[in-house]
Amino acid sequence: MAALAALAPTLGDAAVVPFLAVAGLAFFGIRDGELFETLALPGDREEERLYGFVAFSVAAAGLALFASLPRAPLPYQAFAAAALAVGGGRLGRALVGRRSSDEFPLVAGYLGAGALAAFVGQVAVLLQVALLGADGGLSLGGGVPAPSADLAGASSSLAAGLPDLVFLASVAALTAALVRSLVFSRDAHITMILVAFAVWGFVALDPTVTVPLVAFGLGVTVALGYVSFALGTASVPGMLTGVLSALLAVVLGGVGWFLTLMAFYAVGGLASKYRFDEKADRGVAQENEGARGTGNVLANSAVALVALLGYAATPHLSVPATPFAFAFAGATATAMADTLSSEIGGLFDGPRLVTTLRRFEPGTDGAITWQGELAGLAGALLVAGIAALGMPVGGLAVGGGVVVAAGFAGMTADSVLGAAVEGDRVGNQAVNFLATLSGAAVAVALGVVVA
Repeated sequence: MAALAALAPTLGDAAVVPFLAVAGLAFFGIRDGELFETLALPGDREEERLYGFVAFSVAAAGLALFASLPRAPLPYQAFAAAALAVGGGRLGRALVGRRSSDEFPLVAGYLGAGALAAFVGQVAVLLQVALLGADGGLSLGGGVPAPSADLAGASSSLAAGLPDLVFLASVAALTAALVRSLVFSRDAHITMILVAFAVWGFVALDPTVTVPLVAFGLGVTVALGYVSFALGTASVPGMLTGVLSALLAVVLGGVGWFLTLMAFYAVGGLASKYRFDEKADRGVAQENEGARGTGNVLANSAVALVALLGYAATPHLSVPATPFAFAFAGATATAMADTLSSEIGGLFDGPRLVTTLRRFEPGTDGAITWQGELAGLAGALLVAGIAALGMPVGGLAVGGGVVVAAGFAGMTADSVLGAAVEGDRVGNQAVNFLATLSGAAVAVALGVVVA
C-alpha cells in the first residue's frame, strides 16, 4: 500500500483511486483469515475490522488527491517519502522483531528500513517525472535540478540531488519513528500525514546540502543518540527527538549550531545522571531515572529549533539572519544554565526562594542555591563560547557576552516562574519553555543594541 505512493506521478489524477479501492476492499471484504491476521493492528481483531489499515489507505488517498491537484503545493516526493517511511519502517521493525524484542534494535530497524524506502520512493518519483516529460515546476526537493525528459538527464539530476534526497529520507524516517513512539500503533495514518507535511516544509526551505554535511550529521547524531540511550540519559522518544534536532542543526545551520546544541544535550544529560542516587534520596532527581523524554527535550529545545528554522528560511524571507542566531544561542544557553543549576544546586542544603530569599526544602520550585547559580553560569559560559566561535553572533567578547547574559536571565526567569506559577496547572515543561523563550528574547534584544 505504501509503495503505491511512489507511482503517483504516473497515475496523476487517478492516484487516489487505488487507495480508495483497497480501503473499501479491506473494510468490507476482509473480515477474517490469514490476510486479516497479517494486516490487523492492535484492536482490529476485537472489532473484526481492519480499521488501522483502512485509515492508512484513506489518509494516503487524501494526500494523493492533494498532490495531484492542479498547482498542487504538496510535492509528489513528500507524499512518497512519507508513505514509504512509515510503510518501510513498519516492515523493518517487524523483521527485526523476529529476532529481538529490545527497543533499540526495533527502532534501528524502523529507521533503517524507513529511510531506505523513503529514498527509493523519491528516486522513483524523479525517474517518472523525467520519463513522462513533466514540466520543471514540479518541486523535487532542496537543490534537486529540474529533471530532463530522458534517462540521461534523470541520472544527472539524481546524482546532483543525492545529498538532498538522503537528507529528506532521513528526516522522514526520524519524524515517522518519533511520531510513532508518541501515538498508538493503529495511528499510522496520523504519522504519515505529519511526515508528509514535515518533508514538504524542508522541500520548501531548499537548504544547501552536501555529501560531507549529511555524512557528518547522520554519523555523529546517530552515534550520540545511541550513547544517550545506552547511558540512560534519554528515553527512546527523547533520543529520537535529540537525533532529529541535531541533524537539523548541522544541515540547516552548520557545525557551530550543531556543537552549540550538542553541548546542552551532552552536558545536560550527564548532569542529570550525576550523583543520581543521592538526588533521588533528596527528592530532587529527574523523573524516569534521569532519562529525558520528548516533552523534556522539546520544552528545552523548541524555541531554539524554531529559531533554527527561521534562520534557514531567511533567504526566502529577505530578513536578517543574525537575530535568529542570537535567539538560538540564548535559548540554548538558558536551557543549559537552568539544567545545571537544578541538577547541581539540588545536591546542596539551604536553598532560598528566589522571590523572598526565605529558606525552603531542597526541590522546592523556585528555590536556588549559590552553588547551583554558579553551575548555571558556567553552563551559560560554555554555550556562549561555542556559539561565539561557531555561529554568527558577533565574536567572543560581544556575542559571547550577550549569550551569557541571556542564559543567566533565562535561568533567573525559570526560577521566578517556578516560584510564582509552577504547580498543578503550570508544569515544569511549560516553565522551561517560557524560560528559554525569555532567554531568546533577551539575546535578540541585547544583540540588536550591541550590533
